[in-house]
Amino acid sequence: MIVRFGWLLAGTLLALAAVAATEIRFLAGTSRQAPDPVVRSLGRLVRWAGTPGSVKDLNNPIVDSPEVEAEARSHWADHCASCHANDGSGNTEMGRSLYPPAPDMRQAETQARTDGELFSIIENGVRLSGMPAWGGPGRDERDSWKLVRFIRHLPTLSAGELREMEKQNPRSPAELEEEKEEKEFLNGGNPNEHTVHEHH
Repeated sequence: MIVRFGWLLAGTLLALAAVAATEIRFLAGTSRQAPDPVVRSLGRLVRWAGTPGSVKDLNNPIVDSPEVEAEARSHWADHCASCHANDGSGNTEMGRSLYPPAPDMRQAETQARTDGELFSIIENGVRLSGMPAWGGPGRDERDSWKLVRFIRHLPTLSAGELREMEKQNPRSPAELEEEKEEKEFLNGGNPNEHTVHEHH
């Protein structure tokens, strides 16, 4: 009995040491390097263990409809696409720079999660990653459930839907100025006339 307890204690201590070593490497490394398989597995385990069973088993209370999907697409384009891209690939400058990088949400690792897990990630965020918590006082949980509907639709997103979302993506000041100059030019104005006058 004592020997068995000793082996159990030793095994537990070794496991804790391995986790500690992984965490030290995780925290001390650069965010430019890709996470190794141990860190990825540990991250998945922590996310899974951190989601209460009562939440994992929740069904989406929002009934799917064209109106719900349109609203969720707009929300995603305005709030989520800077990291996750309109198509959920994570292929953006911000998404690629995160540690771990933003996942391709069209793939099985995301799509295999329950609706409750996806809802919990949106509402509560993911520690030690770039995913913030979007839930909280004054926020409508239905918005997160609508985004879960959109995430399920990501693998079949159409080219038309992507074009629509591009119009809804936030614009930087430089992009807004460029659009203004293009409109002035198309309307017969000279977008550089102010610059020309300044040199005279």
